[in-house]
Amino acid sequence: SGQVRGLCGTFNGDQSDEFTTPEGDVEPGVAAFANAFRAAGACPALGPGLPDPCDAFPGSRERAEAACAVLLGPAFQ
Repeated sequence: SGQVRGLCGTFNGDQSDEFTTPEGDVEPGVAAFANAFRAAGACPALGPGLPDPCDAFPGSRERAEAACAVLLGPAFQ
């Protein structure tokens, strides 16, 4: 606790600084925060609305929901 930074947040009990960029700025939205970690030229920047990842990969919704169920299950509570 208190020793983490990056895409997983800060894990310090203060939710207001979860979107801290590598430069130390706190972004108000998910897209700007994610774009701060994007490698230049590696992928397109996110727009203001986040796309549904399941739309890009048909048939993956069931696998994603099963994986999320593990993360939301008792092992991680």
